Amino acid sequence: MRFVYAVLRDAVVGNLPLRAMGLVYVTILSIVPLIAISFSVLKGFGFHQQMEPLLYNFLQPLGPKGAELTTQVIGFVDNIQGDVLAGIGLALLFVTTTSMAQNVEDSFNFVWRVERSRNLAQRLSEYLSVILVGPVIMVTALTMIASVESNTLVQRVIAVEPIGSTLLLAGQFAPYALVIAGFSFVYWFLPNTRVRLSSAMVGGLTGGVLWATSGVLFATFVANSTRTLSIYATFAIVVIALIWLYLCWLILLVGAQVAFYHQNPEHLRLGYRQLYLGSRQREQIALSMMGMVAGAFRDGRGRISLQAMAQAVKLPVLALSPTIRRLEHGGLLIRTADDELMPTRDPAGIRLIDVLAAVRNAQDADLFPEGRWPVAVRETGEQLDQALRSSLGDRNLYDLLDSQPGSSWISAERG
Repeated sequence: MRFVYAVLRDAVVGNLPLRAMGLVYVTILSIVPLIAISFSVLKGFGFHQQMEPLLYNFLQPLGPKGAELTTQVIGFVDNIQGDVLAGIGLALLFVTTTSMAQNVEDSFNFVWRVERSRNLAQRLSEYLSVILVGPVIMVTALTMIASVESNTLVQRVIAVEPIGSTLLLAGQFAPYALVIAGFSFVYWFLPNTRVRLSSAMVGGLTGGVLWATSGVLFATFVANSTRTLSIYATFAIVVIALIWLYLCWLILLVGAQVAFYHQNPEHLRLGYRQLYLGSRQREQIALSMMGMVAGAFRDGRGRISLQAMAQAVKLPVLALSPTIRRLEHGGLLIRTADDELMPTRDPAGIRLIDVLAAVRNAQDADLFPEGRWPVAVRETGEQLDQALRSSLGDRNLYDLLDSQPGSSWISAERG
């Protein structure tokens, strides 16, 4: 019940509806270039005839308007073919398409609380590979399924009961299985973080079921609202297409939210609320993380995952991120693209006072690094700094590790 409540809370109160609206706008601008590129690639393999049925199946909940809209979109794509798909025109199409993929990734990163997007090289290589190869794989799978169903041997096997009924039932569920597999791949691939396959599949199952159910309900709504939609005249097709696009994106984001909570159940209570930490807790996080990084470095592992740190200190990754940024700006920590942490230099040369200073002192990355404080406040701060220096001296991270013998120097006791 907590899980269901958290997903519904974020879908209604959170920014998911706003993100879905933004993706509808991006889709309108990018759908024709995206289909044009896919159409061109499929044409090279001789599969371009399958593009129109795929688009029609996606727009099928729109009823007769879906067929009309499919014809119009394919007409736009045909206008792009030829001289436009060369030179600068081709480059602009790829820029538009990758821009759409970037906006989709940003929305998924928002759901997964990921602060950093892929760099330019990763976008070009990973986005374009999926955009170019994905349609070919999808159409090839559909073609193979159709060819297998028409095979003479398969037809003889189907004639035998109960094999025939079982295969017929499996054939009816095959399109939904492909949708679930597609959703799962998107949830596993798009967020710029590690997503467990099991979590991606849970999100894909949720998104696929919601998408299939909403398709039936939306088709019923369109069929029963013909008279109401007639007041929009020729704009009716645009209105219902926008509504359907919005529902599709919202369902996709809700499925991503399910995948996120399946992998990170500690975020269920927090949701998108602002997280507040005291200065003492931030200092404890900094020392704990730098201690774990130093331990991994001394043991020869070199680096440790952020997820493992979060599990060790019993805090969500979102609570660790602000401290990690300060340690990075302080020149003590490196965060890799795979969300793994490693020290910038030998931990024997990193003093504990340096770790605390990275958290407590102003940095160049701060919006307001300096302020005007009363003399008494500055003197009190200097006294605190002097007390810390006197207490910690030149103790380094290895001294911190050695102060608690055993295989795990971080206590399971909180506080």
